[in-house]
Amino acid sequence: VAFAIILTIIFSPVFPGKMNGLDYMDNLFNMVSKGSSYFIPASMADSEKFAGTMVAVTISMADENQAAETARLLQASEVAVQQSGSQLAIRGDMSRILKNTLVDTELMFHNNGAKVQEKYGYDAHKVMFNWWNAFKVIGVELTNQKKFAEAKPFADIRKKALEPAYNYYGIEAMNWQDNIGLIVAALTFYVAYTLWYGFGLMYVFEGLGLKIGH
Repeated sequence: VAFAIILTIIFSPVFPGKMNGLDYMDNLFNMVSKGSSYFIPASMADSEKFAGTMVAVTISMADENQAAETARLLQASEVAVQQSGSQLAIRGDMSRILKNTLVDTELMFHNNGAKVQEKYGYDAHKVMFNWWNAFKVIGVELTNQKKFAEAKPFADIRKKALEPAYNYYGIEAMNWQDNIGLIVAALTFYVAYTLWYGFGLMYVFEGLGLKIGH
């Protein structure tokens, strides 16, 4: 009966924000996870190492529309871009591309997608996706040119900046150290309640005369 009462409370919208327990805890750990995924300042510092490093690649997009959308991003990075159908020929200082991307991801990470959309004239989530896709193919092209040092920051920023900015958009970041008591309490309750559930089922089956054997 006690287990059922607690389960009912968990599924009731009585937690802060009128959320049920599952949504509240999911949101809590999403915020903590986001707070631990902020690598944009470090990536910005690393991009400085490539100031003056010129790259020249030709990349293929899914279609002409995506190529045109991606061209806007690269033009805002102050590099030369020439579109031919779904292909883009890019030439310029790679640090400018990296920095411009990180400026956009910084805005998205802090849930300010409106400024990103205003900057390029289309949905901020699609901007992030186009950056992510462009960085993927640029990295491949640079690797094919055996420019491994130049390819690395494109892969790093794609994973450490673009993906968190896209996936955590709309979630407020939280420092786990500021909420360690709540986090420990939540994890402790999760373990205790799971054990309670497991032993409860075991006793029910024993009471029914069921046994596990081999």
